Amino acid sequence: MASNFAPDAWAWITSLPQFSQWPTTAMSLCICTTSSASASSQPTMNLSVVKNPPTPQPSYVTFSIFANYSVPITLWTSKPIHLKTNTQQTLDEQDMIQVFVDIVNSVLKYSPDKKSPFRFPRAQSHGNFKDMFNLVFLSMAFLVCIYEAPRDLRPGCLDTLRVQLTGSKCRGAAKNLVKILGANLEDQWMQTMNLAVTNWIIELRSSNHSFGVPSPLFSYAISASGLWKVQLYCPVIAMVMKEPAETTQDERLLFSLIYQQVECVIQLAYRTVRRNNWIDVEVKVDNIRCDVDSLVSETLMAERGYGSKEKHFPSRVMLQITPMQQSDVLSVSVGKSNDNPTHEFGVEKGFEGSFDPPKSFGLKASVTESLTLAMRPWKFEQSVHGNTATLNWSLHDGVNGSEVYSSKPSKLSLLQPRAWFRDRYSNAYRPFTKQGGVIFACDEYGDSVWWKICGATLGKTMNWEIRGWIWLTYWPNQQRTFHSETRWLEFRECLQLPLTNFS
Repeated sequence: MASNFAPDAWAWITSLPQFSQWPTTAMSLCICTTSSASASSQPTMNLSVVKNPPTPQPSYVTFSIFANYSVPITLWTSKPIHLKTNTQQTLDEQDMIQVFVDIVNSVLKYSPDKKSPFRFPRAQSHGNFKDMFNLVFLSMAFLVCIYEAPRDLRPGCLDTLRVQLTGSKCRGAAKNLVKILGANLEDQWMQTMNLAVTNWIIELRSSNHSFGVPSPLFSYAISASGLWKVQLYCPVIAMVMKEPAETTQDERLLFSLIYQQVECVIQLAYRTVRRNNWIDVEVKVDNIRCDVDSLVSETLMAERGYGSKEKHFPSRVMLQITPMQQSDVLSVSVGKSNDNPTHEFGVEKGFEGSFDPPKSFGLKASVTESLTLAMRPWKFEQSVHGNTATLNWSLHDGVNGSEVYSSKPSKLSLLQPRAWFRDRYSNAYRPFTKQGGVIFACDEYGDSVWWKICGATLGKTMNWEIRGWIWLTYWPNQQRTFHSETRWLEFRECLQLPLTNFS
């Protein structure tokens, strides 16, 4: 079981006594133990700070994470934090920022996709810096526990750290952290953490561990400038299998399917229009992007897997938008109930004949017949239930028109070299981007949903819930295999809409 102990690295560091009053040259804080037992014989994972040189007034200090065995094992060490004067007795705010930056860059070093190092953006507000500091510290501890710690220390410590990282305080701090990281480093951070989670889940399954790992799905939402945005990340291995399927015995295919993450960005444009006795709230699709990206380098994916193109693809996206103050809603309307696929069905028959010269006295004839079937692969629907508007995109089989996420391809179709789902990232008629994702833009899915809101809400702020589901499906792309599967995830975010600014 996970320990209820929650290490507060920020509080511990900022409350350290003056350097001259330390009883030893090092101070340490227990991060976690191998189990919930508190016996002194249990090995622990600790955070320590060391004075260098070991005098009352050191010139610099270093932090480290170590496994506290009879002979300690160092798992991570920070860069030196040089003190500004010979009389400085404690770490100040700039020193704590330096430690924060060092920890963030240490986390990013575990990513296979190396980018420029993180630099602290001093010119902007950073929210609750204390909680962000504790978040990056726990993330660092989680990574070194997975990759560096002795095997017997990992289970208990990882369970404790997992409970802390998935708690409400850390999830709130993560939303502030991604803002200061910026979009590129945000992707790298999530790739790093989801790769570690994937490796951990694989280790748990290989040892037949009994407890389940809660979904490491990370999502956040922002509302600004007439736009609602929800961004989410989740490792594919942690998504729920729609119908538990027999795992493929092809280890290379399994590697390709497991070491992926889904990344989705949902952007909805909104505006409010003031009427005589009510307020209209309009919401429409601005941009929805769903991608499945590799968690490892292209080189490793080609060596241990079948390359980056043998992977899951988005097969369904569904969103539900709900105003939380139901009593304030008078009505809801959709711009278009559904957008059916375009069907083109035709049969062409032809007769060809030729008459040979008189010497042969021969007549040759042939009959030809061709069949044409065209179908839009993605179908979009809008519907209303109560005051909830549902937007639904479903991918359909280009041959028989069935929904991909809820159907199984026949074994015969899986072997056909010209089936529509083969070469799906290079085919000219592919329903995906060349990288294997999908984009729904306002030019094609721009029909609005309108809520008529009671006029008494004028000047108030309404809470809205965006709930969604994403399905990923695997059918063979270039490999000859009968394996297929569908996985799904669910997310939920709340946003606010002030009924003060009107179009």
